[in-house]
Amino acid sequence: MSELNEQELQRRQSLVELRKLGIDPYPAELYDINITAVEIHKNFPSDNSLYQDISIAGRIMQRRIMGAAAFTEIQDATGKIQLYFKRDELCPGEDKTLYNIVFKRLLDIGDIIGVKGFVFTTQMGETTIHVKEFKLLSKSLKVLPVVKEKDDKTWDAFTDPEQRYRQRYLDLIVNPHVKDVFVKRAQLVNSMRSYLNDKGYLEVETPILQPLYGGAAARPFKTHHNTLDMTLYLRIANELYLKRLIVGGYDGVFEFSKDFRNEGMSRFHNPEFTQMELYVAYKDYDWMMDLVEEMVEKIALDMHGTTKVKVGEKEIDFKRPWKRITMYDAIKEYTTIDISEMNEKELVDVAKKVGVDVDESMGKGKLIDEIFGETVESNLIQPTFITDYPVEMSPLAKKHRSKAGLVERFEAICNGKEICNAFSELNDPIDQRARFTEQVELGKRGDDESMVLDEDFLRALEYGMPPTAGLGIGIDRLSMIMTNSPSIQDVLFFPQMRPEKKVETTTDAQFIEFGIPSEWVPVVRKAGFNILDDLKQANPNKLFNDLGGLRKKMKLDIPALKIEEVRAWFK
Repeated sequence: MSELNEQELQRRQSLVELRKLGIDPYPAELYDINITAVEIHKNFPSDNSLYQDISIAGRIMQRRIMGAAAFTEIQDATGKIQLYFKRDELCPGEDKTLYNIVFKRLLDIGDIIGVKGFVFTTQMGETTIHVKEFKLLSKSLKVLPVVKEKDDKTWDAFTDPEQRYRQRYLDLIVNPHVKDVFVKRAQLVNSMRSYLNDKGYLEVETPILQPLYGGAAARPFKTHHNTLDMTLYLRIANELYLKRLIVGGYDGVFEFSKDFRNEGMSRFHNPEFTQMELYVAYKDYDWMMDLVEEMVEKIALDMHGTTKVKVGEKEIDFKRPWKRITMYDAIKEYTTIDISEMNEKELVDVAKKVGVDVDESMGKGKLIDEIFGETVESNLIQPTFITDYPVEMSPLAKKHRSKAGLVERFEAICNGKEICNAFSELNDPIDQRARFTEQVELGKRGDDESMVLDEDFLRALEYGMPPTAGLGIGIDRLSMIMTNSPSIQDVLFFPQMRPEKKVETTTDAQFIEFGIPSEWVPVVRKAGFNILDDLKQANPNKLFNDLGGLRKKMKLDIPALKIEEVRAWFK
């Protein structure tokens, strides 16, 4: 545990005093709640009779104590509401301990309390709960960041991204609007799930730990199973397992899955991500394009009541139909270069010309993918289907029925990023084995994202898989767009972070060894010096004045320092 600051030490002392008074700061019993903050604000005072005996709980966010009365603001899961405390009503007898000691001295901002009373409107017109009794439900030992609000303006907001993502629980407390993002994300998933359920498709679960990784071009995370003494991989996709179920006789299956890819991190990439994969028998990629348009349009309408969604400074319209253009035509449109007949060497030259970093492991598919990403993707703001990919880029997709060298594949691009990927699925086991073999050869050249050969999946195909359309749609990316969030970390409760740097602190013993009297160590910390090296850089004269000022402000009963004593610390 890191060194506690003065306020944290005081809160722990409050715990001791509460227990001495017979108050459990963490009671176990149920606290009955019959109302929420938002219900009170929405309905009071239309029917006052409903609000004469209310019970509510929440976290203390503000306090204004005015002698024998006080106003406090609590925040529950739905919002904030003001409370009014009056000493002589809470403590009608001679003993005023509950108000004077417990409420005024031992409660803090951040504590969770339950209150009972009635609702009224103050002279200032604010809906308020008049507290008849209160109960401490959880004592907060950490100090909340101070967020000041007045006239719809905010100061000292808790906005540092790293702190927000690393301490999401704190972010949710002091930035309640963040909750709305995750409510909307849940609405998105529910809308998609209801759409697929209404179609009659079956929601299933497939293994996360897999003996072979497959279904995408990505590096896996790997682990070891002790009992079986074998290497297992966290799935990079669930495609090959879902297609086994189509072989088994299901007409349509889908899964909301957590997948894992051991690759770079950015505001568009997290190593653990969520996607929905769908496979429907007897369909093709043209049919799947229609489904994606219809489904995403429905999601926008369910979430926003309109197909138009604000994303940054742009407005994106998900109304059907979306633009459709082949990959080669898209590259030609934005570069004027026709790469459709180029060999690998020619593609290398084009890639270098447009600014792609090329290495020897790149085959034709990887080169084309990089050229497209460099020259086209960022220009596609409105939802657009990119269709008909080169066969080298798509080892699991069926060869195009009329265009040699291509496969029946599309990606939907929106706001400059891919949100889904889909195929007419390859169901020819001979062709699939040949494609896997080509991927193995790319792996030998150094492509660490190439696929591996999965004999069991090939065996399943040999039993016969009907013509099938498959789709993978990124829930995190789509959530970013639908909630107007600039980073994937904003739509993940707990995004992956680099290890937290330990804050260097100096112990009291080290300060005393430096020459500071033990009774002055807390004052030195109060002056902002928790690290000895920082203190050594201080100006002795200024430090002497600051410590003297703190002694008076804190009304400390300790001997005053002399300037010579402070200067002696630095010798």
